[in-house]
Amino acid sequence: MSNQKANPNATAAPAADPNFVALDEPLRRGDQEITGVTLRKPRTGELRGVPLAQLLQLDVGALQTVLPRITTPTLTAHDVGNLDPADLLAVATVLSGFFMTKAERASLPA
Repeated sequence: MSNQKANPNATAAPAADPNFVALDEPLRRGDQEITGVTLRKPRTGELRGVPLAQLLQLDVGALQTVLPRITTPTLTAHDVGNLDPADLLAVATVLSGFFMTKAERASLPA
């Protein structure tokens, strides 16, 4: 048995959430530093005005429209435009996963 006490201020690592993306290059918004974002699956209405083909092709303009609707903290279109390219791809990859069926996700290697 260990004598170490659990840190009462510790929280579960957000990286355990598959919809959380830790940013390699944090965004600065005034005094706020955004080090990661969580995406939630968009509903059909949140996809309005954006051709799905553009989202699936990871079109930056389409991402600038949809990501502010589904990110926490809320990213603005300007924030999306300032993302490091690697971070943009990581966020877009999570978003593209929302368009897969359960069967397609189940067939992916673990």
